[in-house]
Amino acid sequence: MKFKFSLRGVFSDFAESRGISTRLLILFIVLFAMAVTLAPPTQHYFAQRAQISTLESSIESNKKKLQEARAELERWKDPNYVRSQARSRLHFVLPGERQYIILGVESDESSDDSAAINQNFPLGVPWYSRIISSITSVGVGQEP
Repeated sequence: MKFKFSLRGVFSDFAESRGISTRLLILFIVLFAMAVTLAPPTQHYFAQRAQISTLESSIESNKKKLQEARAELERWKDPNYVRSQARSRLHFVLPGERQYIILGVESDESSDDSAAINQNFPLGVPWYSRIISSITSVGVGQEP
């Protein structure tokens, strides 16, 4: 007994039992094989495009930061800017000028609670005693 195997025979038997043509079945199989073959590279392509767009936006933000840093560096090269920053940040004074520090005037930076607590500390005692008294006096006499 001779066994004869033919793909056309297998496809034609299956196609006839389902009521579709052999050519249509082969076309579906070829399209399915192509879809299975092309799916992973397509997925990788779109994932890499997303990574590229993320990196490009990161590069743009880094370029903006670099431009801001260069502008700041250029400002610091100007002697007048350095002088103004030294006056405002470090309270430096140019030779021949006098700086006055006024004590006892309420400023916008200090709050009323801190000024009241500071006045209650004894002045002639060591620093560690003042710290202990500040810790024990916090929250005393204040209503919620």
